[in-house]
Amino acid sequence: MSDSPSSVAPTVVRLPRYTKTDQEEILGDGDDPFGVAETGLTWLPKEEHFGIRHGNRLVAHAGLLRLSVAIGDAETEVVGVGGVAVAPDMQGQGLARLVVTAALDHARTMGPQHALLFCRPPLVPLYQRLGWHQLDNDVDVVVEQPANRLATMSLRTMVTPLHDNAHWPSAPVRLFSLPM
Repeated sequence: MSDSPSSVAPTVVRLPRYTKTDQEEILGDGDDPFGVAETGLTWLPKEEHFGIRHGNRLVAHAGLLRLSVAIGDAETEVVGVGGVAVAPDMQGQGLARLVVTAALDHARTMGPQHALLFCRPPLVPLYQRLGWHQLDNDVDVVVEQPANRLATMSLRTMVTPLHDNAHWPSAPVRLFSLPM
């Protein structure tokens, strides 16, 4: 008996690249596939990419990028997580958990103590189930934007430790880059 693609457990693979076409394969070609256009922010592309294929189709993605930040007066680095996407017709099957877990497994080899992401409020419970913690709403998070402009992040900021005993202090956060 041969396994059809639908009967094989999904496997996360490292992607050599992630293009606009790949994103459209997962989310379609809408103007605002992540629902963040209203923020007016410019975003960085990710450098490391993980995906799940169903047959020949890419159905899930998570990207990583190492970033410099200040938490209060302390400068450090984090692994930014972004571009997390699961095809609408494949949601509810645990693919987000699989692809984010694989990305975080790799992030643990990159050095920083924490991973950080930005998400819309409806996604907070999903990330909380995956072990992420939302920063207090009164903690300002500032990101860089083009033309040397700073912007306060309007999306929810979430962090997760990448190593034992990693502690995220309650202090203002500044990304020394565009958000991811």
